[in-house]
Amino acid sequence: MGVSIAVCELDSDSALCKVGKTTLLKVNLRDVTGFEDLAEFDLVVPISQAKLVLGADWEAFLKRNRLDPEMETLYLDKVKNEADRQLLTAESQKLYTGWVSLDKVPAERKAALMEKAGADDRLTGWDMLSFDEMGATCGKCPLSWDEGRGCMGTFGPENSALPGIAQKHGCVIVASVPSSVQSRRLFTVEDASKLLEEVRLLREKLPDEGKVMVRRYSGVLDRLEKMGNVCVTYGTRFYFL
Repeated sequence: MGVSIAVCELDSDSALCKVGKTTLLKVNLRDVTGFEDLAEFDLVVPISQAKLVLGADWEAFLKRNRLDPEMETLYLDKVKNEADRQLLTAESQKLYTGWVSLDKVPAERKAALMEKAGADDRLTGWDMLSFDEMGATCGKCPLSWDEGRGCMGTFGPENSALPGIAQKHGCVIVASVPSSVQSRRLFTVEDASKLLEEVRLLREKLPDEGKVMVRRYSGVLDRLEKMGNVCVTYGTRFYFL
């Protein structure tokens, strides 16, 4: 696996994704007991019951609604024919998805809901965007240092020789990249200023390592410089992963 370079974009109010990433919209409950009135659900009909209701019309029902004959559960919203849907509604039952929209939760019940919801089972405004919408936002963001693609970019493979070269020249931040990945270290804004100094020094020293190393690592130094400048300008921390 490769190593990536990233900024802590939420450190800055200039990050166009910050509001979305910090606005919680939904939580998921493994057990909706106590919150049935708020939890989202699908209306479903057991296949055996649907066949009983439709009788000899079952095969025709599948064709006119373009349904998979091998389906294990019949979701009512997949039934396109209005007459069929009305016929089966009386046989339907709620199948809870577990999701609860926070805008529907009364203030006095929110604390209990959040206590029950898992920390990882949550959706923010950013999570609700499509990949195209995310990409468009990143493309306009001032923190998007990787050619408009976002605030995360490639450092290189885990066995990159650049940290070793950096070690030879006393560039402690670049030299520490492998260990920083393991420790999940967060570098400060002050470290970003030091990183920019290391990049300048490594640009001077890299030709001494040969043309191959210049070709291989000049792009990495460019990316480190762009990321470092963003951190200094917008006051964000950074890390390697």
